[in-house]
Amino acid sequence: MANYFPVSAVRFEGAKSRNPLSFKVYNPEELVEGKTMREHLRFAAAYWHCMRNPLADPFGAGTAIMPWDDGTDSTGNALRRVDVFFEFLEKIGIDFYCFHDRDVSPERATIRETEATFDEIAARLKERQTAGGKKLLWGTACLFSHPRYAQGAATSPDVNVYAFGAAQVKKAMDVTHALGGEGYVFWGGREGYNTLINTDLKRERDHLGAFLHMAVDYKKKIGFTGQFYIEPKPQEPTTHQYDSDSAACLNFLREFGLLNHFKLNLETNHATLAGKTMVHEMRVSRHAGALGSIDANQGTFGCGWDTDEFPSDLYLTTGIMLEILEMGGFTTGGLNFDAKRRRESFEPVDLFHSHIMGMDAFARGLKVAAALRADGRIAEFVRERYASWDGNLGRKIESGKSSFDELHAAALAAPDPTLRSGRQELLEGIVNQVLCQ
Repeated sequence: MANYFPVSAVRFEGAKSRNPLSFKVYNPEELVEGKTMREHLRFAAAYWHCMRNPLADPFGAGTAIMPWDDGTDSTGNALRRVDVFFEFLEKIGIDFYCFHDRDVSPERATIRETEATFDEIAARLKERQTAGGKKLLWGTACLFSHPRYAQGAATSPDVNVYAFGAAQVKKAMDVTHALGGEGYVFWGGREGYNTLINTDLKRERDHLGAFLHMAVDYKKKIGFTGQFYIEPKPQEPTTHQYDSDSAACLNFLREFGLLNHFKLNLETNHATLAGKTMVHEMRVSRHAGALGSIDANQGTFGCGWDTDEFPSDLYLTTGIMLEILEMGGFTTGGLNFDAKRRRESFEPVDLFHSHIMGMDAFARGLKVAAALRADGRIAEFVRERYASWDGNLGRKIESGKSSFDELHAAALAAPDPTLRSGRQELLEGIVNQVLCQ
C-alpha cells in the first residue's frame, strides 16, 4: 500500500472532539432506523476530483499539490494514482468509488492501444478492490473532454464521432462489468445544442434514444446486472442539454421506451442550475420509481456555474436523506462526492478535511431525517391537509372513475369550500426544532 498521506485512519470521536481528522457525527456502525449509517449512506469518492482535479479555474493554473503525480500520461503514473486513491479510501473509511474511463486510464493513439492500457489499469483497480474490500459504485465514459466531442457524442452531427462514442461506452461498460460495478451512468455533457439554427433537434434526440437502446442491448449481451443511470443537467458546457432535469429525463425515457431500463443519478448543483431544489428533483424521480443514486455536492449561492462544493448545508442533507428514507433506502446507488476542494485548499490533507465535513453533514442529515419521521408532526399535517381526498368522491377521482358531470353535480350540492392554512412557517419551525435538538 502507498503512503502518500501522513494520516492515520479517520475514526469517529464524537461532537466534542477537536481533532480535525476525526468524524464528529458519522459513526459507521451507529444504528438509524434499524440500519447502520454505513448501510444508509453508502458513501463513494469521485476519482476525477480526488486524483485528477488540479484545482484550476478559467483565470489561473491549478494549485493542487499532488506529489504522487508526475504530470505525464504514462501507464506508470496512472497505476501509481490507483495506489494513492485506494490509500485514501482506506484511511477515510469510504467503501465505494466512481470513475470516468479517462480519469483512470489515458487515451492513446488508437482505440486498440487505448483499450489495452485501460485493461492494464483495470487489473490494478481490481487488485486494489479485492485487497481493501472496496467496491465500484458506478463507472462511466468521458464523452465530453476530447475535441472530437465538441458537438456531442450520441447527438453528434457526424456519424463517425457517434460510432467512436459507442466504442468508448462499450469498453467502459466492459470494464465496469469486470470490476463488479453496481451501476453505469450516462451523463450527456455535450448531448445538446448551443443554437437551434444549426441543429436538427428531432434527429439528435432520435439518435440519443437509439444509442441508449444499443447500450441496453449490450448490457444484456455481456450479462451486466448493474443499474443504468442518467444524470440530468440543464446546461454547461452546452446551452441546452437534452437531459436537463428530472422531469425532462423521465419524459425522454418514456418517449423512447427506456423507462424500465434506467433510473436517475441526481446531482444537487445540477438541480440548482436547472432552477429547482434538490428535494424537488428527488421527489419527482422518486414518485416515478426512478430515483437511483446521488452525486453529493452543493453550489455557490448566486453563481450560475457548477461549482461542485462539498456539502455543508444541514437543511440540504436533511431533505436529501428524508427522500432516501421515504424511498426505502439505496439499493445499487449511494452518495458519491462529486465535489472538489476549493482552489485555496490545495494540500493533500484537504482531501480528508473536505470529505470528513461532507460525511458528517450527511450523517447529521440522516439523524435529523429519522427524527422528523419519528416525530411525525409534519407527516400527520400533510395527511390531514389532503384528508378530503380520502372520501368517496376523492377516491373515485384518483381511481379514474369520476367525470366532469359528476363533479359539476357535487359542486352544486356542496357549500363553498373553506381552505385550511398551509402552516408553512409552523412546519419550518418544527424542522428547526428537531435540527437543533
